[in-house]
Amino acid sequence: MVVHHKLKVVMMTIDEQFEELKQFYPHAKRATESGIEFILIPELILPSGCLPEKIDAVLCPTMRDGYDSRLFYAEQITGIPTKNWNGKLRICDRSWVSYSWKSSSGMTLLQMVMYHLHTLKCT
Repeated sequence: MVVHHKLKVVMMTIDEQFEELKQFYPHAKRATESGIEFILIPELILPSGCLPEKIDAVLCPTMRDGYDSRLFYAEQITGIPTKNWNGKLRICDRSWVSYSWKSSSGMTLLQMVMYHLHTLKCT
């Protein structure tokens, strides 16, 4: 006899995801502009070799410009492989930039940030 067990998928609410993110980025803040929620992450530490080493960043965790999520930075990052810096955003009275990189859907806020940071590493 074969018994099939159903896997219970635990879905985290956006509040739970934000609390998880704050464990790594305690100064992160939520901001809503034009009905879209963003996550502000001050002094985000970038992977080794990136200049600057720390930068303010904004995570857009929802679909935008054809991307499942985007991480915007206060300035263009150097010391990394060439990127197509095509994203621009103005939020919270600041300008932000991002490069073209497709991500997958279904990630938590923390996973999104980690994924985007991973794409900055030299390969």
